[in-house]
Amino acid sequence: MTERLLVIGGDAGGMATASQARRLRPDPADLEIVAFEKGTRTSYSACGIPFRVGGLVDSLDDLVARTPAEFAKQDITVHTGHEVTGIDLAAGTIAVHDLDGGGIRHEAFDQLLVGTGARPTRPPLPGIDLDFVHGVQTLDDADDLLRHAEVSRCSKVVVVGGGYIGLEMAEAFVQWGAQVTVVENSQQVMRTLDADMAELVLAAMERHDIDVRLGVSVEGFEPGRVLTDGEPIEADLVVLGIGVTPNSELAGAAGIELGVRRAIRVDARQRTSAEGVWAAGDCCESRHLITGEPVHIALGTVANRMARCAGINIGGGYARSLGVLGSAVTKLCDTEIGRTGFTEVEAAAAGYEVGVGRIESSTKAGYYPGAESVVVKLVAERGTSRLLGGQIIGGPGSAKRIDVVAVAISAGMTASDLELSDFSYAPPFGPVWDPLMIAARQVSKVTRVTRSTATGPAA
Repeated sequence: MTERLLVIGGDAGGMATASQARRLRPDPADLEIVAFEKGTRTSYSACGIPFRVGGLVDSLDDLVARTPAEFAKQDITVHTGHEVTGIDLAAGTIAVHDLDGGGIRHEAFDQLLVGTGARPTRPPLPGIDLDFVHGVQTLDDADDLLRHAEVSRCSKVVVVGGGYIGLEMAEAFVQWGAQVTVVENSQQVMRTLDADMAELVLAAMERHDIDVRLGVSVEGFEPGRVLTDGEPIEADLVVLGIGVTPNSELAGAAGIELGVRRAIRVDARQRTSAEGVWAAGDCCESRHLITGEPVHIALGTVANRMARCAGINIGGGYARSLGVLGSAVTKLCDTEIGRTGFTEVEAAAAGYEVGVGRIESSTKAGYYPGAESVVVKLVAERGTSRLLGGQIIGGPGSAKRIDVVAVAISAGMTASDLELSDFSYAPPFGPVWDPLMIAARQVSKVTRVTRSTATGPAA
């Protein structure tokens, strides 16, 4: 008898799960897969939206990895323009609204994957629904933003929030030629970094003539301006970059357990609290690799790994999510930024006593053309020297070094282990002592147990 898998959501969490399940169960007579997406596109890269706005990508359609027609060739049926409005766990059905005037119908499932993603956070401020205020999460959102930008010929853009989205959208509109103001209610940009590293990002923003207003709260919007607790700011267009909210209401209303930040609670195999119901992507929580505590980290990399895990399990295999470190990279024009694991502040908040190593080096051998400055900060536990986190900021060729730190943390390596690892070397790629090795040497000195501290003074 054919088993039926229904998928709610047509982006990474949903469609990567569907594809992986199909690879393991290729016969549609064994497993029928049907997906429902309320938007107009599937499997797209929301991370590429700023690069379309900045003119580096010609079309939003270039950001689509796989269309419904391509999924059909895998025997995966996708219905776009269809919004799932309810889940009935007892009946094993979902309610589906055809947004093209087709009414509501009910679809039965044997297994269900919830991949509803997340939406830009929109605080209940006066004027938040004005048409010049935009969130950017889907390609349909980006369509609306680009139409507004092109019609208004925007010359004054306000970005609310100084995190990843805020930074990338600020860069996009600098390349557009607009005067850009970033409003951040905390005292630093990039709160996923320590303050000393965030200062380097702020300096880069100011070098590119971005007006950064720190410690300023947005209180509302009026046509043509943003109201703050200071002076109002003129704006042709506003981009919200203050994070995302998990789309978990559908699951919650069905009685599926929710967790941190009201994201869907899942176990290491991506199973929810309801039998036969799975979840993957920005709608659900993860486990932090270091602490094991539940966290909500909305990153495309995390969503795709969750989906692969869910798809393997649905397809009859066995997989467990290893946990997350919040590893991420971004850039602002010629400045690259990478981070993974705990910052110094986060480690202290989690109960760790730590030491840090912070060094400045170069991305290539100092004499090699194009060598740029890079600053590396590593965080390790005192006594054990176990690596807990890293941050990197510098010129081109800097940020992806953070992947080495992420792997080292995942493997339980100490700072000494990293310092003595067999790194490659050639002048176009780095100095003979890579910046990571130098930072590891420094943090090792301040965190390792010495004989006197380990055993007490000699008799």
